[in-house]
Formats: sequence, structure tokens, C-alpha cells
Amino acid sequence: MKNILVVNVNWLGDVIFSTPVFRALKEKYPQAKISCMAVPRVCEVLRYVPFVDEVIEFDEDGIKWRVWQWINFIGILRAKKFDGVFLLHGSKTRAVLAKFAGIPVRVGYERKGRGRYLTHAFEPSPSNTHRSDVYLNVIRKFGVEVKDGRNMLTVPLEGKMQVLGLLKNAGIDSEKPFVVVHVCGNWDLKLWTEHNFTLLIERLMTKYGAQVVIPGGQNDLPRINRIIAPLKIKPAVLADKTNLKELIVLLSMAETVISSDSGPLHVANSVGTKVIGIFGPTRPEITGPRGIGKYICLQQNVGCNISPCYFLDCKDNVCVKSISVEDVCEAFEQIRNK
Repeated sequence: MKNILVVNVNWLGDVIFSTPVFRALKEKYPQAKISCMAVPRVCEVLRYVPFVDEVIEFDEDGIKWRVWQWINFIGILRAKKFDGVFLLHGSKTRAVLAKFAGIPVRVGYERKGRGRYLTHAFEPSPSNTHRSDVYLNVIRKFGVEVKDGRNMLTVPLEGKMQVLGLLKNAGIDSEKPFVVVHVCGNWDLKLWTEHNFTLLIERLMTKYGAQVVIPGGQNDLPRINRIIAPLKIKPAVLADKTNLKELIVLLSMAETVISSDSGPLHVANSVGTKVIGIFGPTRPEITGPRGIGKYICLQQNVGCNISPCYFLDCKDNVCVKSISVEDVCEAFEQIRNK
């Protein structure tokens, strides 16, 4: 194959888990151009994935129900004359696009009858398979050897000056170690309690003398402000001040990153930073760090019958609440010495 398309998944953490796919394909097909098709919200991070030569934005929501736009997008794919496509995303729509784009080799999982649009349709991986292996198994079953399954991102060094300026303005001495505490996420049930984050940040700054930085987006500011309100000594809040490029740089500079199971946790681990993951309704065996950095995952067995449960209507969230500030501090002491 000289021209390969990879159809990627929709969320930041899952895109991180897909990164070794591109390395393995480049090792198998060293002369090939490797393109990646994905939704807009993850396209930027794909620019920092090694061995991705081109990013193709697929705005599924933007073209929905507009037949001429679908036809136009199929024409764009057809014009690129791909030799083969590996579909990491499980949707039938993407398999149909690949077929109508005339891509001769179409590889992916058989789900909900989409196998008819594939030339190589494989049984899905078991539900307890780590997400990274779910994506790697698509190429493994096609015969591509995976020599290194670790997640890895390239740090965009051109963003370092902006980050150094932000840290300086926030009162952080970048010549000394600092800890990033990511307190937010896209699923409330995965989040540690605001009270625990308040106590943890206080402990990090008073007991360990750590400089603490809190990243995030604009929508995260209300939760962040509630967390830091009781603190006499305030951490540096960089929420709504960094783009994804600068966030990657920030996470790469940190001594340690502490976070619930989230995209930034996996970004940090993939650029070699030590991370502590706080896990509740998800499981480290399935969505735990698989990057090049050292990590500790915290999770308590609270007697739930199903784990991971993904139970959106859970009223108690005891799995996350059962992880104490002392548990995280103990993990912080351990990982500092690794």
C-alpha cells in the first residue's frame, strides 16, 4: 500500500489510544502516505500524532441530511485514490463512505451489518479489551505486526514560549517543578468530588510545597472557582487560557499530572509525564494510561456487580467518592520517587 486512510474515533482520549496504529502502519508500509479522517474536535491533536501525514476533517453534524455535501465528500475521498482504509470507528456510515469512495481494501469490525461494505470484516474485540488494543486489533487481524503499543504524542515546541509566559503571569516559576491538577471532564460520574480536590490542592501546596496549576476550558471555570474558593493560597488557574497545542506543552512540562479518567490524563502520559489517574465507573484495564510516562491508577472495589458500569443514572457515585485525599497523596509520594 502506498496511500492509506485511517478512519479515527471521536474523543480525545480514544484518539490518544489510537496513536500506535500509525506507527505500526508506517513500519509495515514505510513508503506509504498515511492520512487520518476524524471529526473536527479531535483534528488538532492528530497533528501531533507521529506518522500522520494528512488530517481530513469529517464534519458529520455539518453535512447531515445534505445529500450534495455527502456526494462532495465522497468525491474528495475518491480523488485521493486510497489503496486501503482501516476503520477504527465502528459506524456503518463511515464504512459506506469508504465503499462509495472506491477504496479497494476496507478493513474493520463487523457491527450491525456493516460487514457488507468491508472487504475484510473481523469479529469485534471482547468488551474487556483495552481501548488501545481494540484499535490495534483492526490492523493486527489484517496482518500488521505491532512492535510498540505505547501511546505517544509529539510535543509542539513552538507553543513553549506562550506557555512560559502564561506560567510567569500566573506566578509559577517554570524552573521549578509544578503539578497539574485537572479537575474537570466530559462525564460528571468520572469526576472526583470538588471538596476532595480542594483538600488535595491545599495538601499539595502546604505539605509538599508544590506549585499547582489547574487547566481547563471556559465551561470548566464555575467548577474550578468553587474548588479554589475556600483556599487561602490560590493555585494558578490557566482555564480558558490555553489552546490544545499549549495544553500539550503545559502537560509535558509538569512534574506530575493528577486527573480523573480523561483526555488530558492520557495526553500527559503520552508525552512522558508522570500521571495519577482517579478511576470510578471506568476501569484502568480498559481505559487506563498506555503512554510512555510512568503512572499510578487509583480505584476502589465498592462491590458493584458490573465494572466498568457506565451507569449514567447512578445516584451515589460511591466508586469515585471512596478514593480519599490520603490515597492520592500516598500515590503522589510514590510516583515522585519513580
